[in-house]
Amino acid sequence: MSSTDASVAPSKRCWAGGNAREAATPRELAVSSDIVMLCVTTSEVVDSLIYGENDILAGIPEGATVIDFGTSIPASTRKIGADLADKGAGMIDAPLGRTPAHAKDGLLNIMAAGDRETYDKVKPVLDDQGENVFYVGALGAGHATKLINNFIGMTTVTAMSQAFAVADRSGIDRGLLYEIMSAGPSNSPFMGFCKNYAVDGVSNLGFSISNANKDLGYFLAMVEDLGTRAEIAEGTSHNLEAAVAAGMGDGNVPEIFDYFMTRAR
Repeated sequence: MSSTDASVAPSKRCWAGGNAREAATPRELAVSSDIVMLCVTTSEVVDSLIYGENDILAGIPEGATVIDFGTSIPASTRKIGADLADKGAGMIDAPLGRTPAHAKDGLLNIMAAGDRETYDKVKPVLDDQGENVFYVGALGAGHATKLINNFIGMTTVTAMSQAFAVADRSGIDRGLLYEIMSAGPSNSPFMGFCKNYAVDGVSNLGFSISNANKDLGYFLAMVEDLGTRAEIAEGTSHNLEAAVAAGMGDGNVPEIFDYFMTRAR
């Protein structure tokens, strides 16, 4: 996506309709854009779109800005930002929070980071897409904040899903467990998503086990870069990896309940 209505997918081609123009390569997109917006699956895909003879860095004009809306490794983001700066271009990392339903209504939470002048320049674009836009600091801080956010969220879902499975093994009604726990300070929207699946059989979080596994891996890489260790995150990551290995990666994160139920028998 770009401010000049050119568009390109990671496969180098995509459908374009309305007033949009289709770009054959990321370089072609960058050449004709003031703002290039990326929202792709991994840091590796971002790198593949930035670097290369026909990619964004090769065509980015001076004064343009790249916004990465995905969830990426902060160290990679900072490297890309430095390389763009060498071309006179800016970068903002602006990962997204909330659910796909919020995205459709332009009600996302956006954690934006980068040079303040660059941020101020592109903030109207961010405001069009998010209900809450937070400026969190220097480049990479947005992705760091998102990884911390997802560490907390996915650990909560993993723990609550296991709690339902242990309750089942203990002969405790899962619905009653939810009723008791939701009446106290443990209550949260994430607990509600877990209850929807483990009690009601409805899977509606809209975030896959594979994506959660990827994000926890990125969180652990970031923690290692910081010279420390996060053992709670290691435990969450271990369970997510095991669920992916069991063929459950495409399911929404609360469906890890099925993995715990299998282990419980």
